[in-house]
Parts: sequence; C-alpha cells; structure tokens
Amino acid sequence: MEKKNTKRKYHTVAFYNLENLFDTEDDKYALDNDFLPESDRNWTPKRYEKKIYKLGSAISSLGPDEANNAPVILGVAEVENKKVLSDLIESKQLQEYNYDFVHYNSPDERGIDVGLLYQTDFFEVLESESIPILLYNEDGNRDFTRDTLYVKGLLNNEPIHIFVNHWSSRRDGADETAHKRIKAAETVREKINYIQVDEEDPHIIIMGDFNDDPTSESIQQYLMGTDLYNPMEKLLTMYKGSLNYKGEWNLFDQIIFTTNFFDYKKNTHSFASADIFDNHFLTQWKGKYKGNPFRTYAGRKYLGGYSDHFPVYIRLKFND
Repeated sequence: MEKKNTKRKYHTVAFYNLENLFDTEDDKYALDNDFLPESDRNWTPKRYEKKIYKLGSAISSLGPDEANNAPVILGVAEVENKKVLSDLIESKQLQEYNYDFVHYNSPDERGIDVGLLYQTDFFEVLESESIPILLYNEDGNRDFTRDTLYVKGLLNNEPIHIFVNHWSSRRDGADETAHKRIKAAETVREKINYIQVDEEDPHIIIMGDFNDDPTSESIQQYLMGTDLYNPMEKLLTMYKGSLNYKGEWNLFDQIIFTTNFFDYKKNTHSFASADIFDNHFLTQWKGKYKGNPFRTYAGRKYLGGYSDHFPVYIRLKFND
C-alpha cells in the first residue's frame, strides 16, 4: 500500500491547549476533584464525551483550508492521563488518521500533563523523555510543575527534535512567577545546546503554552538565539491572539523552530507559513465575549465549548 506521505508536499504541525481534559474517574494522586460527576462542575460522562467529540472535530480541521489533512504532529497541554489521549485519538473524528501519542505522567499538582500526538503514516518516534523543570520555594521545597516532553523522531524520514511545553502559570502574578518560566526556558535551552553539540545542524521545534508572549523576557532572553526563529512574533495584535484575558489578547501558545527550516534541501522540510487557528466555529458567537475562544467552562459555569485557547500551527513543505 502506498504511503500517504508520498502524495503530500505540505504538512501541518500544531499545538493546542485542551483546557482541562480530565476523565470522570477519581485519581487519588491528582487534584481532579473539580472534574468528577459529583463535583460543583458536574463533570459527567456525557460532558466528557461531548468534549472529546468537539476536540476531535477541531483537530481534524486544524490548519489551512487547503491542507486536506489533520496535523501530522500535534502537541497538547492540560491532559490528565493516557486514557484521555486514547479516547481522543480513537474518536470518530480522528480514527482515520492513525494517530499514536507520547505521554508521561508529570508531578504537576493539578495532575495535568503535556503530550504529543502524531500520525504514524508520517512520523516515527525514535526516542523520548520527560524533562523536569526543577523549581524550589523560598523554604527550599520542590515546587512541582509540568515536565517538558522531548521527542526525537523521523518526519518523512527526516530527523526532527520536538519539545512540548506548558510553563508555569501567571495565577499569582506575571512578575511574581516570571522566574519559574525563565527556569523552564533555561532548561529547554540547555537541552537544545546539548543536541547541537551532539548532532550537526539538527532540526528542532519548540512548541507549547509558555504562559508568556513572544516578546516576554523568558522567550527573548533565555530561550531564543540566532539559531531560532519565532513566527508567532508577527501574529499577536490588539485584535488577535490565542487567548483573551480581561479583554486583552495574548499569544502564550507558540511554535518556535531552528532557522535551518528556511533551507531548501532535498528530503527536508522548510517553513511555509504560521497562523492562529481561530476559525469562527471555535469562537464565542455572541455577547460580551464574542470572538473569544469558546471554552468548556467559565469558572464553574459549564458552557460546553472547545477550549479557552485557540490552537496555533505552522505549515512545513517537504522538499522532494
């Protein structure tokens, strides 16, 4: 049987914060009490199935209209465990794409992790690891947060290194928590430097919900270098972003990559375009929050939407 990738020149690589994709079962090792049938949020199997259906619909259409394919690689954040990822890739909307995934349980206090979904027709995993972000409180105790996922694989037989991130939130204030995101940036940068010593001119993609904008200190001063390019810098405006907080747009969801994706060599991938996937069906259609991401919950109020974040994506061209 002929492989699909021999027929496709363009491939979508995306990232999507799925907004608390929890199952409905109690996990004694995670703070999942808000997402149980008997909780205040009334997180029932019916609501869970609706969320899986909606996310599957969003992912299957994620990317430019002419792509005619779901993302070949999709980083995700805010997933509880392997079960929710299995349910997602086996959903009616996604089962035709032959997705598999990489996931590790991380020590985050909320019990949420990152993961990487990939179409097995295009991408083969060679190795993976969970990279801890070592943060400590003033009293010297460990402050647990999401690990960063690292995956090395072959995209249409080209070696690619991928980092999936979900850096510490701004819940206690942007300035007060900035050091946590700087530590995450330093940790990822250190791993990138190691790869670049070990391998000549590696192709690297860094994606995630950084809880910082492209212009933030953590990104600009601690992650970026002359070897990296961030196409998301040009996408954030007063009227456009991946999430909206108190009427202002942010672009915390980003995909950054090494500048060698601008090279045009045979049997490699080159950068074609980048965008925020904010199609109308993913938005709040009316009212005060019209145009914002149509979320599943607003506080404890159930809205039945997709996520409080829009996905972001880049498009790669395969040079055959």
